[in-house]
Amino acid sequence: MPHQPQARGLLFRVSPFLFVLLWSSSFVAARVGLRHITPLLFVAARMAGCALVMVVLMLVLRQSWRPLRRGKWLHCGIAGALMNAIGLMAPHVGLLTTPSAQIALVQSLTPLLTAVLGVFLLKESLRPLQWAGLLLGVAGVGLVVGQAALTSPARFQGMLLALVGVGGIVSGTLYFGRFCRDVPLLPGATAQFISAALTSAAGAVLLETPHADWTAGAIEATAWNTVMVSLGGMGLYFLMLSKGTAARTSANFYLVPGTTALLAWAFTHEKLSTFALGGLIVASAGCWLVNAGGRRPA
Repeated sequence: MPHQPQARGLLFRVSPFLFVLLWSSSFVAARVGLRHITPLLFVAARMAGCALVMVVLMLVLRQSWRPLRRGKWLHCGIAGALMNAIGLMAPHVGLLTTPSAQIALVQSLTPLLTAVLGVFLLKESLRPLQWAGLLLGVAGVGLVVGQAALTSPARFQGMLLALVGVGGIVSGTLYFGRFCRDVPLLPGATAQFISAALTSAAGAVLLETPHADWTAGAIEATAWNTVMVSLGGMGLYFLMLSKGTAARTSANFYLVPGTTALLAWAFTHEKLSTFALGGLIVASAGCWLVNAGGRRPA
């Protein structure tokens, strides 16, 4: 099948752009969904839908569960709980009081933390050009925030919750890179989403009073974030992580704040500030340097 390697290569090349677009859209969709659903229940419903789809795919495609033996199920479950449950639950609560662009901005700190910790924990090397790209990404983050980051205690609390989500994504990414990289995508993702669904459901029961008004907007927001973002976006993320380093993969988060600001401007008519536009350009340059700097071996 000569066309299959070409198709896979094309998918890998475009996956960073698709991932950024899908992940950025989740913030806009979540703002709609959270008008009608409590945040932890929203995440639990999203993860449960993902887990159901993955189990059905495993059965229909007759995929083997054997790759999850010898502790791999537990490892994938831990990675999934960290990335898809902790990484989403905290920032969704933050979205109740903090603009989506600022939540996305805090999450874009993921690349720097992942790269630095990856050097020590995964023995990944970074070239000077990649370090320059990481610093540019941080500068882009600062431009997007501008002077609006600490305008109120409520927004500050929301950004702290977003930082908790960053901790979940970073730790889950590093854990995946250490223990799960050799697990095939479908069974590995199935284990991760089942674990995330159980974790977020427990969070919804223990940490909030779950409530939902299943309006058309709520259903559409949940469906979009389930199918397009969690299944499509995270599938692309794991694909990139399995083929490259944690630093290069997570560097794509630098593009999310500016893209989120653009989507919010297009769909909710939020004003695109000069800081957001400048941050998008600088963060994009930083992301390009991280990826371009890793194409040749150190």
